Amino acid sequence: MALSARCTQAGTSQRDVPTSDLSDQRQYRIMPRMEIPRRKPLPHEIPSWVDRQKEIYFISINCDERFTNQLALPDVSKRLFETVHHRQEKLLWWPYLFLLMPDHLHALLSFPPSDKPIKLVVRKWKEWTAKELDIVWQHDFFEHRLRNDESRREKADYILQNPVRKKLVTRSQDWPFVYFGAGERPQFER
Repeated sequence: MALSARCTQAGTSQRDVPTSDLSDQRQYRIMPRMEIPRRKPLPHEIPSWVDRQKEIYFISINCDERFTNQLALPDVSKRLFETVHHRQEKLLWWPYLFLLMPDHLHALLSFPPSDKPIKLVVRKWKEWTAKELDIVWQHDFFEHRLRNDESRREKADYILQNPVRKKLVTRSQDWPFVYFGAGERPQFER
């Protein structure tokens, strides 16, 4: 006999009839495990039509622990800049500008012709600095190929003004945690 018929015979409504315990109902409420869509990873490979000798990339790398000063420290920055210079001498990259903030860095880099993809070069640098300097980086990094000199100049200005925007110094020239591959600020055409 259906529940509504039994309720009518007993003179009660369905609300008054106790339901079975929840363990019986759980079997009907279990949903299959949902896969959460993952963001497509950004490509780090250089297209075959790009002249790698002329390309400059804006790169940002974050420390895993944010809002803690891990990079803008004299001893750490000295050793990080030594690794940047070492890779410059080994022709793994050309650092136009490499600026350390407390919990992240920004760089303008070129990569010479090589069978090593940008992602591998940066990943190896991060691995070495993590091991040697005990820096815990976030898993990946942001990279954007700059398309023209105006964009390069704007990005260099943006990077150099970052400590000023964060109120760490009043003038960008006062920020000590910056490395220039040529020994001075890059002069991109206006």
